Amino acid sequence: MKKGKSIPRLQYISQGLTETDQLTGIQRVLDAGIKWVQVRWKEADLAELKNLLEIVKPLCQSYNAYLCINDQVALAKEFEADALHLGLNDSPIIQARAILGSDTLIGGTANTFQDVKQRIEEKVDYIGLGPLRFTSTKKSLSPILGYQGYEEIFENLRLHELSCPPIFAIGGVEWEDTDILQHLGLYGFAASKLFLKEPIPSELIL
Repeated sequence: MKKGKSIPRLQYISQGLTETDQLTGIQRVLDAGIKWVQVRWKEADLAELKNLLEIVKPLCQSYNAYLCINDQVALAKEFEADALHLGLNDSPIIQARAILGSDTLIGGTANTFQDVKQRIEEKVDYIGLGPLRFTSTKKSLSPILGYQGYEEIFENLRLHELSCPPIFAIGGVEWEDTDILQHLGLYGFAASKLFLKEPIPSELIL
């Protein structure tokens, strides 16, 4: 997939300590209609991660879904991933862009208004903003934003007249958050356990 197409509003962030666990979750969400899979397997070594991607790439292609790789710029290049997601302490966006070129979507994590402003200046294609609430999926959790934190950040964007790429809510999002998050200005959201523990509402799969 190339940039210019509409970005899906739901992003599955893979989870699982083993390749089997990772693949089981990815297969399940693809079967449910999710069109964006971010492969995130922090516990794996490079060889294990490459083995997983050898399976996941053609799997995503068969479902016409975006393949996003977390953190690993070189692997995103090697596997010609549709997207790369970088945390605040990962490789610089400008460096990743030089390696991957303009066709690959590059997203970045943010936790504060200053982070969002930085990501805008770095010209990311989307921003993962959070966490909304506590989540056990991520070990080093940034300060919780809650609805009020999102509201304040979007108000600051308006005050500073800043246009920004699509912003996704991350961290502890539940289905009942959907309406209020969209009202606050969020484009979509990314989640792990949520997509596996409950059926995905068909109206949210765009």
